[in-house]
Amino acid sequence: MRPAASPARRADAWLGGMLLASLAAIGAALVSQHVFDMQPCPWCVLQRVVFAAIALACVLGLVLRNGAGRGLAAALVLLLSLAGAAAALWQHFVAAATASCNLTLADRIVSGMGLDSLAPEIFQARASCADAAVNLLGLPYEFWSLGLFAVFAIAALRLLARR
Repeated sequence: MRPAASPARRADAWLGGMLLASLAAIGAALVSQHVFDMQPCPWCVLQRVVFAAIALACVLGLVLRNGAGRGLAAALVLLLSLAGAAAALWQHFVAAATASCNLTLADRIVSGMGLDSLAPEIFQARASCADAAVNLLGLPYEFWSLGLFAVFAIAALRLLARR
């Protein structure tokens, strides 16, 4: 029989899984955009930024390789997941009902960070929120990211509880 994995190994596995899932979410968004011509709105792009930040937080936890580093990473993932969930909910319930979503908080955050000019193929909004409101397998696109943000928040809470 194999011995149980140590808490540090389990934490690394969780962080590694969230890192890969974050990158996969960004990849899926890029495939949707560049292959299926589903152009992103500012709130879609903001969610990409949050997934990228979650990936960076996970890398931080994997690099620091101690309890404090993993705890910091889990706390960052939790906060970023809550922010991402708020962005997805705002996109669905508020922004998608408006004809224009120019100069919104999402626009200001992404352009303020300079990501839209640094990597326009990834971080540039190219559609209005109403135009970007599409379904994927019967669910609004933003609910898929909302679900992943919820999974990340639960995983981060689990990591924090085990510290």
